[in-house]
Amino acid sequence: MTVEVVKAEETQNVDEVVKKEEPKTVQKCSSYKEESNFLSDLKEFERKALNELMAKLEDAINGGYLFKKEETKKSEKVANATEEKEKEKEEEEEEAKKPGEGEAKQDEEKKPEADEEKKEKAVQEGEKSEEEKKPGDEKEKAAESGEKEEEKQPAEEEEKCVEVDKDISLWGVPLLPSKGAEGIDVILLKFLRAREFKVNDAFEMLKKTVQWRKENNIDSILDEDLGDDLSSVAHMNGVDREGHPVCYNIYGVFENQELYQKTFGTEEKRGQFLRWRLRLMEQGIQKLNLKPGGVSSLLQINDLKNSPGLSKKELRVAMKQAVDLLQDNYPEFVARNVFINAPFWYYALNALLSPFLTQRTKSKFVVARPAKVTETLLKYIPAEELPSQYGGFKRENDFEFSKEDAAVSEITIKAGSTETIEIPADEIGTTITWDLTVLGWEVNYKEEFVPSDEGSYTIIVQKGKKIGSQGGPIRNTFRNNEPGKLVLTIDNGSSKKKRILYRYKTKKNTSF
Repeated sequence: MTVEVVKAEETQNVDEVVKKEEPKTVQKCSSYKEESNFLSDLKEFERKALNELMAKLEDAINGGYLFKKEETKKSEKVANATEEKEKEKEEEEEEAKKPGEGEAKQDEEKKPEADEEKKEKAVQEGEKSEEEKKPGDEKEKAAESGEKEEEKQPAEEEEKCVEVDKDISLWGVPLLPSKGAEGIDVILLKFLRAREFKVNDAFEMLKKTVQWRKENNIDSILDEDLGDDLSSVAHMNGVDREGHPVCYNIYGVFENQELYQKTFGTEEKRGQFLRWRLRLMEQGIQKLNLKPGGVSSLLQINDLKNSPGLSKKELRVAMKQAVDLLQDNYPEFVARNVFINAPFWYYALNALLSPFLTQRTKSKFVVARPAKVTETLLKYIPAEELPSQYGGFKRENDFEFSKEDAAVSEITIKAGSTETIEIPADEIGTTITWDLTVLGWEVNYKEEFVPSDEGSYTIIVQKGKKIGSQGGPIRNTFRNNEPGKLVLTIDNGSSKKKRILYRYKTKKNTSF
C-alpha cells in the first residue's frame, strides 16, 4: 500500500469522526405557513371579491349606515312581534263576543228592529261627520306634519354619525378603504376567507363584528380589571416556528373544585370569565403584525389532560359561548388548533361536529394522543420555545439559557443501539449546563465526566437509569477540576428508533 493511499484513508477516517462528533442542528418538522395577503399572490376571484367588499364598506361608512341594516332588522322583528300579539288579542276578543245558542235565536228575532236602529244612527253620524270634517282634516294634517318633523330628527342624527363612522377601526386598522391603511387588506381577507369569499356574507359578518365590539366596549377591554388571575387556565407563551404567538388553554385545572366554582359558580362569574378570555385574545392580537407579509394569526394549544369535559355543564356551556364568540368575531385569527392529551370522548365529539365544519376549519385541527404530545408539538414549536412540561426546554425564570445561547441539536438512535454526546471541557473550572430530551423515552441514560489524564478516575455525574415515557426533559450542571469531557450515554433497547434533542453551554471561571 502506497503512502498516498494510507494518507487518503487516514483523511477519510478523520472526516468521518469529525462528521460524527459535529452536532446537527435540529431540523424543522413539517410546518405550515399563513396564506399570503399580498395582492399579487391572490387569485383573480379573490382580488375581485376583495375589491367588491372594499366598495361595499366604503359606501356603508361614507353613507353612515354601517349599522343601519342591523337596526332595521331588529325594528322589523319588534314590529312583527307586536302585530302578532295584536292579532291574537283581536281573535280572543271576537271569540269572547260570540253569542251562545239561546242568544242567537233572540238576535234573529230582534234583527229587523236592530237594522232600523242602525240605519237611523248611520244617518245621524253622517250628518255629524260632515260638520266635523274640516276640523278633522286639520288635525290629520297637523299629525302628518308632526310625523315629518320627527322623521327629520333621526335623519339629522344619522348625518352626525357619519363623521364618527369614518374613524371606525378594527384592531388599530382604519376600516375606511379610501384611507389606504396598510393592514386593511389583511383584515378584509380574514372575513372573506371565513365566508369562502362570498362578499355579502363576509360584509354581514364584518358589520356584526363591528356592532358587537361597539355594544360590548371591546376596544377598552385591555384596560379593564377583571379580578382573579386565570393564567393557569389560559396564557400566552412564546412563539412557534413561523413566529405565531402561542396560546395555551389548560382544561385540567378545572378538576380543582374551588377554582371551578370561582370561575363558573354563578352566571355573573361565567360572564366575567368570558370577558377575561376575550381580553386574552385581544392581548394575543397585540403581538401580531397585521400587514401583508406579517404574522397575523395565533397558534392555539388545547391541553385536555384531566379535563372534566362533557361531565360539567357549566364548563361545557361557557366553553361553547367562548368558542362561538371567538369564531364569530375573530375570523382567521387561528393558524392551527392543536388538541393534546385527547381523551376518548373528544374523538366521539369531533365525529359528531365534523359534518358541520368547513374544510378550511377542519384543516386547522390537529389531535395528539398522550404518547405523541411532545413529538406533535415540536412540529410547530421549537424545543427552546416549548415549555418543559410538554417535553421542551423552556422554563419559567430561566437564568441558565437565553435565546442567544446555543441552538438545539438533534441525533437519532437506531433500535437496539447506543449513542453518546461528548461535551469538551479542556480548561479547569469550566461549568457545563445541558438540556436533553428523548422523544418517546423508554431508554437507559447516564452521565459521566472522563478526564483527559488516563491515570485519573471517571466521575459518575448521574448513575445509569431507565427513563420511562413519563420522563421529562433533563437539565443538569457540572464543574470540572481537571481537563476532560462530559459524556452523555443513551441506550435504546426498544424496537423503535428514537430522536434526541439537546443543547449545552460552557462557562469558564476566570477566577479559578
